[in-house]
Amino acid sequence: MSSLNIGARALTTNLAALQVIGHNIANVNTAGYSRQNVQLTTAGAQAFGNGYIGKGVDMATVERSHNAYLTREAQLTGAVAAADSVRYSRLQALESAFPLGTAGLGAALNDTLNAWSDVASAPNNLTARVVVIAKGEEFASRLRNTAGQLDALSRSTQQQVQGTVDTINGLAQDLAKVNQRIVESSGGEHTPNDLFDQRDQLLSDLSQHIQTSTIFDKDGVVSVFVAGSQPLLLGQRASQLAVTRDATDNSRIGVSFVQGSVTTALPDGTLGGGGLSGLMNFLNNDLVAVQNQLGRMALASATSVNDQHKLGIDLQGNAGQDFFIPPAAATGLPAPTNTGNAAVSASVSDPTALMASDYELRFAAGSVSVVRLSDGDSTTFTLPGTSFSKDGLTFDINSGTGAAGDRILVKPFEAAARNMQLSIGSPDRLAAASPVLVTPALANSGGLSVESLYASSSSASLTNPVSLTFQANGTFVADDGVNPPATYNFAPGQPIEINGWSLTLRGSPTAGDRFDIAAAPPGSTAQNAGNASAVLALRDRPTFEGVPLSDGYVTLFSDVGTRVQGAKFAAEFSSQIATTAESARSNVSGVNLDEEAARLLQYQQSYQAAAKFLQVAQSTFDSLLATVGR
Repeated sequence: MSSLNIGARALTTNLAALQVIGHNIANVNTAGYSRQNVQLTTAGAQAFGNGYIGKGVDMATVERSHNAYLTREAQLTGAVAAADSVRYSRLQALESAFPLGTAGLGAALNDTLNAWSDVASAPNNLTARVVVIAKGEEFASRLRNTAGQLDALSRSTQQQVQGTVDTINGLAQDLAKVNQRIVESSGGEHTPNDLFDQRDQLLSDLSQHIQTSTIFDKDGVVSVFVAGSQPLLLGQRASQLAVTRDATDNSRIGVSFVQGSVTTALPDGTLGGGGLSGLMNFLNNDLVAVQNQLGRMALASATSVNDQHKLGIDLQGNAGQDFFIPPAAATGLPAPTNTGNAAVSASVSDPTALMASDYELRFAAGSVSVVRLSDGDSTTFTLPGTSFSKDGLTFDINSGTGAAGDRILVKPFEAAARNMQLSIGSPDRLAAASPVLVTPALANSGGLSVESLYASSSSASLTNPVSLTFQANGTFVADDGVNPPATYNFAPGQPIEINGWSLTLRGSPTAGDRFDIAAAPPGSTAQNAGNASAVLALRDRPTFEGVPLSDGYVTLFSDVGTRVQGAKFAAEFSSQIATTAESARSNVSGVNLDEEAARLLQYQQSYQAAAKFLQVAQSTFDSLLATVGR
């Protein structure tokens, strides 16, 4: 009977081992499956007078090949790789909105400014004036189109955020169900390996969307935390994430943690890795920064051209008007927790000093700080003042007062490109003429020539007559007939700026050379192109943190390109690390068909041997019964 029992145990145990091997082979391509192994143990022994005789083999349990550290490492590195990959993908879409060459914004801006050269050469040529208007409209149109593409990218990214949050909530619910099944399977000596694999695969899938931290109880039930300490899953109870609108700026979204009736906003920086983190990083950092740069380009260009155009005279003899429709002042957005009622706006005071950033006014007792949000730079002003200047912007408190602790967000560049429109429609309204003219004295030696004369600023004394007389030592005396004459040094090619006009002379002066500057006489506008030259000169004026206006698009595109290249490197690097971590995990947990084939042969032979042994034992037992029966 002992032999029969040994044979039966061997037969069933080896059959179970073959079933486990078959299970491994069947799931070789199943995501998250861990190779299972039969753990065998001796069935003990029975004492006889001449020693102990074994009772055969038993199957202790079925274990899965699993390393908790490697699994966690694969999940964490996978989360970082997913965040970098999603951000890189979004930045590639952003880069496509900024083409180079003739289709780019840079070409449109330079075409607009360069078109004034033909007007400067022939101020009465209506065709040249029409070209200026057409180029200006093309530039404004491209700005609007680019802003529209960024708005569309923002909307699609927000939709992707919502889809990711829905996926996270669904995975949390699935994990809660698996936890329930694990609880129902607990209490015995063996582990539900396939349920544990499902649990770990769901955790891996969840990590692709948001970085998590986990705690396992003794039965294998997992609790999941996100954003540091928020319990997305506690046993069989799952909470939720939600997409919420920013309380101050309704155009922006954030992610909140919802547990029962309590909603907690999650700062973007706490999300860690996962696709959701990559999306929020792109949406609230990369895209905002590029939109501000685009808006600064639009606002600086429009303001610079408008300011100069209004200093000129059109063909009808009227003062110039705005070339582009002036951008509206940005209205401040008060925080919902404010207790004061201050209403704030921001407008451009110096288009050459603008910084591409949003701003926040933070009120304290007796003061207000204007904070540049891109880098945290802060300037404090004393109240009760109502006008504050920073970075080429003037912030005005239009009404009300701010209470200590109040915050007001100002986005001066948000709508500039989106609302860019041409104001001039008729070619005779182009203010190409200068309101002042220069007349060289007839007795001049001819060593000096006039390069340009135009109004550079609005001044009450702009058209007052001024005479410039050069001295033997190379200086010149400026005399307006009212104030005492003033002596200045002369440098060829350097602008002479007096009374709001700018005169550039080239060559070598001779003592006694004189130039008279006065108001342009009526009827001279058809041959006067001083202001057209002034608009043309805007190309070289440092505008974007020292970069000329004509190169403003280069600054913008360089920033976009730098972000894309940085994101590409990060995505490739983190992907390589994640692949290495997953390979290490798979080497422990994955199914190797060569190994399974060898084990299959091993246990097949064991099964056959056990069957043969059982057959021999049965035959021996039958012979024994036959002998006893006689």
